[in-house]
Amino acid sequence: MEPILTLGIIIFTGFVAGELCSRIGLPKVTGYVLAGMLLNPNLSPIIPASFVEQTGLVTSISLAFITFSVGGTLLFPRIRALGKPIVLITLFEAEFAFLFVAALVIFLGPTFIEIPGATRISFFLPLALLLGALASPTDPSATLAVEHEFQARGEVTSTIMGVAAFDDILGIINYSLAVSVAGIFILDEPLGSNVVVHPLLKILGSIGLGILFGLILNGLLKIIKKETESVLITVIISLLSLCYGLAGLAGADELLSTMTMGVIVVNYSYKKEKVFNILERYTEELIFVLFFTLSAMHLDFSVMGTQALLIVLFILFRALGKLSGTLLGGEISGAPAPVKKYAAGGLIPQGGIVIGLALVIRQNGAFEAISDIILNVVIGATIIHEIIGPIISRVALKKAGEIE
Repeated sequence: MEPILTLGIIIFTGFVAGELCSRIGLPKVTGYVLAGMLLNPNLSPIIPASFVEQTGLVTSISLAFITFSVGGTLLFPRIRALGKPIVLITLFEAEFAFLFVAALVIFLGPTFIEIPGATRISFFLPLALLLGALASPTDPSATLAVEHEFQARGEVTSTIMGVAAFDDILGIINYSLAVSVAGIFILDEPLGSNVVVHPLLKILGSIGLGILFGLILNGLLKIIKKETESVLITVIISLLSLCYGLAGLAGADELLSTMTMGVIVVNYSYKKEKVFNILERYTEELIFVLFFTLSAMHLDFSVMGTQALLIVLFILFRALGKLSGTLLGGEISGAPAPVKKYAAGGLIPQGGIVIGLALVIRQNGAFEAISDIILNVVIGATIIHEIIGPIISRVALKKAGEIE
């Protein structure tokens, strides 16, 4: 089949499925994932497996855009305005989700994950670190949809949206650390100062590269005379690609670099609104359709079937971590009682960036032994989260008295 025809089938099927899900009250990303499952070479002969294996470039460009946009939410004055409760709740709910899921895998994983030759140090510890990191982020789209549909207003709603805006950033930082440390254990390297020094240098290098390209973009935005949207899109795409590609070449973390680039632009460019509005208006829909549809086309259903228990436990332990972290963060910061009691309900939905992070892990040869498990657990959990997430969010906001 012609590659251009294959690409057209993927985009059109994903778009239609997203629109259908939107019509019945589900997030569009659910439709994109379902479309990808329908076109998955393991289930359908429509798309050849060879095409799916050659989509790394599309995935990388998509992730560069997504992480740049995530960085664009980290506006420093906004953090100061949100106050202590949101900062502490974000910190505790994200890190507790990480710890709860990591503890599940490292302590209970060997009892129900049967892999010949798997050891606790070289297999279960890296798996625990990576799945724990992928438990941190929250997808705010489900809660945002409920908020818009029912005109929810109040301190619980504003807390949920504030926390959800920032825990993707913590999730990427957790991911960067987890990948560096997990790589040391899975390759059975001798332990020493490299456990701390190597991840630290990698993160500092990634941030430095992101700062550099953010400043370059800000400088170009000042000197470009012809500020048409097509010119701006060209400049943004070229610099995002350069930042992502050079980070990979230098052994830095590509996602942390492009996210940092977004942070620099949103805080230090006077054209920040124009930059992010253009991306949202002209590229976001296409990027999301391609990215999530292709992600689901990488699923190995034989692995997913054997990991059903892990998917369920991942969802439960992540939810417990979110709930515990919200309660503790709210208690320490002196948040109002309704926030401590109900805000966690809006932080359960997950999707978006975690699928991308899982896909990047799958492309890393060092994690070949565990990457299929991670991708299938994450996508399986995402499908369930996208279905139950809006329901849980609605119940939480209703109990808080912020919707009718």
